[in-house]
Amino acid sequence: MINRDRLLADFTRLLQINSPARKEGQVAEFLAEELREIGCEVQFDDAGEALNGQCGNLIATLPANSDGGTRLLLGAHMDTVAPTEGMKLIVEDGIIRQEGAGVLGADDKAGIAAILEGTRSVVESGAPHGQIQILMFICEEVGLLGSKHLDIGLISSDFGYIFDSGQPTGHFVASAPTHESILIGFKGRAAHAGVCPEEGISAIAAAAAAISRMKLGRVDCETTANAGVISGGTARNVIPESCEVRAEARSRDVNKLEQQVQSMRDACEQAAAETGAALSFVATREYPGYRHSEDARLVRFARKAASSLGFTPDMVDHGGGSDCNILNGKGLPTAVIGVGYEEIHTAAEFISVDNLARCAEFAEALVRASAEG
Repeated sequence: MINRDRLLADFTRLLQINSPARKEGQVAEFLAEELREIGCEVQFDDAGEALNGQCGNLIATLPANSDGGTRLLLGAHMDTVAPTEGMKLIVEDGIIRQEGAGVLGADDKAGIAAILEGTRSVVESGAPHGQIQILMFICEEVGLLGSKHLDIGLISSDFGYIFDSGQPTGHFVASAPTHESILIGFKGRAAHAGVCPEEGISAIAAAAAAISRMKLGRVDCETTANAGVISGGTARNVIPESCEVRAEARSRDVNKLEQQVQSMRDACEQAAAETGAALSFVATREYPGYRHSEDARLVRFARKAASSLGFTPDMVDHGGGSDCNILNGKGLPTAVIGVGYEEIHTAAEFISVDNLARCAEFAEALVRASAEG
């Protein structure tokens, strides 16, 4: 049984450690000490060196204490979206929040605390369990960089769960999209806007014409697209010679994604041809999508663990990416588990003590379930 007081104490201690991307060292030190105390072998990969950070991804392995079990991975990320130093933590009416201009950091320190307490509770009980690997990422909030640089050779799990989503607690992200970032450049010709505008070719006008032809926003139930940043020009009275557009497209169907990216390319080529601007269009695969069927082993495993707590996890399709996308792409079946925080990435972020405890109970149930093959 989880210890709610200890869980809350660990969570608040984690929240008070400022850990933006590349500065997760103190969180890693705290976790390494706690995990070694419960019998884990702790190591770090070289991701920190590659990313110029304080530490690499933390990989802790708890050996099985029974035969024939499941090799289970539980994970979260140690960085937060913005500095959290100087916050005033408030626990009131069963809600954990903060006062200040920063963020609470429940994304993803609630996931960390839940995994730590859930695993520790099983170890203290002496209950049988399979091998448990606990994987704590760096640099998730800046492009999933920690998981992209993970040394997958250090992972020996059958499948895993990443605790990194909001409400409801314990929900199961069954599918997530493939994501491509798109960098578009238009090169025109500069000219004086008042004296000889006809001699110029406006790169901004070309970009505007291209964007106006694109289908953006919710393209269909599986596909989205966005032109998020546009920059160009040097002065109000100069026909802009260059313009850059940063865009993206995502879909849970790879064929639809390819069609969407091609349609955005077509729109740019048409605009370039009409205006006389030169075009560069580069699409980069940021991460692959994944989809787990109802009868996938990790789905059945999670449902069995949840049934011991009296609930059935909601199966949801998601439009965002996570470390799970990277792990699935590296060959390790993984899915996101809902932690239960709300208003993430804002000063209003909060989580209830009950949701935090329920998440820890789910982590504990998963660890207990690992005793079976």
